[in-house]
Amino acid sequence: MTNLATLLTDSAQKYPTNPAIILDDTRVTYQQLDGLSARAAGLLRARGIGPGDRVALVLPNVPHMPALYYAVLRVGAIVVPLNPLLTPRELTYHYQDAGVSLVFAWQDMAEASQKAAEELDGVEVIPVSPAGTAQQLQEVEPVTEVVEREDSDTAVLLYTSGTTGRPKGAELTHNNLRTNAVVAGSLFDLTADDVMFGGLPFFHVFGQTTALNSVILRGGAVTLLPRFHPGKALEILRRDKVSILTGVPSMYVALLHQVGQDPAGAEGLELRACVSGGSSMPVEVMSKFEKVFDTEIYEGYGLSETSPVVCFNQPGGVRKPGSIGIPVDGAEIRIVDGQDQEVGTNEVGELVVRGRYVMKGYWGKPEATEEAMRGGWFHTGDMGRQDEDGAIFIVDRKKDMILRGGYNVYPREVEEVIYQFPGVVEAAVVGVPDEKHGEEVGAVVVFESSVLETKDKDEVTRELDAFVQERVAKYKYPRIYRIVDELPKGPTGKILKRELTLDA
Repeated sequence: MTNLATLLTDSAQKYPTNPAIILDDTRVTYQQLDGLSARAAGLLRARGIGPGDRVALVLPNVPHMPALYYAVLRVGAIVVPLNPLLTPRELTYHYQDAGVSLVFAWQDMAEASQKAAEELDGVEVIPVSPAGTAQQLQEVEPVTEVVEREDSDTAVLLYTSGTTGRPKGAELTHNNLRTNAVVAGSLFDLTADDVMFGGLPFFHVFGQTTALNSVILRGGAVTLLPRFHPGKALEILRRDKVSILTGVPSMYVALLHQVGQDPAGAEGLELRACVSGGSSMPVEVMSKFEKVFDTEIYEGYGLSETSPVVCFNQPGGVRKPGSIGIPVDGAEIRIVDGQDQEVGTNEVGELVVRGRYVMKGYWGKPEATEEAMRGGWFHTGDMGRQDEDGAIFIVDRKKDMILRGGYNVYPREVEEVIYQFPGVVEAAVVGVPDEKHGEEVGAVVVFESSVLETKDKDEVTRELDAFVQERVAKYKYPRIYRIVDELPKGPTGKILKRELTLDA
């Protein structure tokens, strides 16, 4: 039996009374979650859903999400998790591309799905609400058995962010996701006594694997936050005695700022470890957070196409700030040049990955699959280097690299310096089209409000500019600065550089 749904059914047998899902005052035990999943599977079967069918889940992090997730898997169908904030036009594309026949959409966001379904034939939308869904599930016969699936069968169709064109559906198999949940759980020796912070959306692979599947596998609890807010997050960390926090760098930045405004500070927290991924963690932010919260942050690396965890700073091993660690068991990583030839120690090249966590391919896109998987290695588009100890450092996204006057400028290097300037909350360095140099270096920066209370933006910019110029080569420092109140972010809190605008 390789069906991913057995993560839940097995743990329901071992830990029936343990809390699996927490949302404020609501506690759902493993036995209850398994029962909800079985009834939801009955609802699916009553509508003719079976092996290989695609079912979209358009929900935030509420208890219904994991119940429906494992229900779809239980009947052998394929989960298509989607951001509930997508527009009708975007949803129409995803439903059509995946060939979705049934959609579960959260009550407050169901209208967009219904509009999208009107453009297509044969797509049913079921609004999900606490009272209405509970009534529906009581009216169907539960499906207690789990349909057998092969290791290579697709379990989840996970759409990429579409930064280089229309989103592509990465086919993640039952084996991809199961084995990645096993390795993710082993990295911190997750136990049934652990409480995981569930602020990463489950429609994204980072949250789905590290904060849901790995926890359910080990019989722990995950406490949900449907939409991230640092004040509420800090409240949850205290209230539920969260032991492991998973997040993206912007969440850590927000929590660091929040705890400075809270009279209790970091008192009452029981964090034994933190996990960061999604984008590079600024070393300055990591250092401050660890000092204030009295814990350690372990940075890892992965992509939607790799289930996602393939590299990690592992507890008990050598931990290098700024590094994503070493490949996890079951993953191989090489760093190659433009001809796919391996580069030397500390030389910069593109990261390529192979192993048991790499996707089956892109749904319905054989040419894109072949290009991404050339030579049997998945080409990540991330630039990095590997030091003499085997630790890997991400330099930047290949597409984010700035080419200024023939010189390569890696934004992350400049951002690390900007974060060292007093009062900086967040920063993003981007390339700006320039007639003379091809591209110019620009920086968009968020400061603590207190900084701008005593100085105007021009003065702060001059001081920041002087600070950076002292610390990076002449061709690297930004010639254009913009101070803003906040940076645009995606559903996981990742900074969206493509939405930043600067004029040369």
